[in-house]
Amino acid sequence: MLSFGLAVCGTFDGHSFAPHDPAEQTFYAELKPISDEFVPSALAVSGLDRDLLVAQGRDPAEAMNAAAAWVTLVADDAWPVVVAYPLGFDWMWLYWYFMRFADAGSPFSFSRHLDMKTIYATKARTTVARSTKRHMPVSLRATRPHTHNALDDALEQAELFQKLFCWDGPVR
Repeated sequence: MLSFGLAVCGTFDGHSFAPHDPAEQTFYAELKPISDEFVPSALAVSGLDRDLLVAQGRDPAEAMNAAAAWVTLVADDAWPVVVAYPLGFDWMWLYWYFMRFADAGSPFSFSRHLDMKTIYATKARTTVARSTKRHMPVSLRATRPHTHNALDDALEQAELFQKLFCWDGPVR
């Protein structure tokens, strides 16, 4: 993992959801690589300069501890939850880095996460395979661009989650 972005998209007390402007509370870090191995095509998608990150990227332990402290601060007395689309990819990297590098481990524990693809499939009464963004109603899609910059994508996903959480499903 060379970069990650986090954005607060809202709060839920078990009864009501209060969306927040995700751009108001964000965290972004570009990391020093921990291995010489990488997939050039994946690096190309990110737009990051690996040589620059080797020289100037944040130490993973410092970045993950700073991220954990930020999550704890913005969560206040609530339990923070990661939401992502698709969750499996983002969670795999984020959780591993928190557990490997953050002193207190993951601020999301091992199970406080929601997969937006599964939420959509359930609400739309469709298969996970048909739960791609292009299958979603235009009204659910984020207006923010998907640039593959980790912070931009976190903001886009926060907007998608807000819309999806409040969506009652298709009219039947």
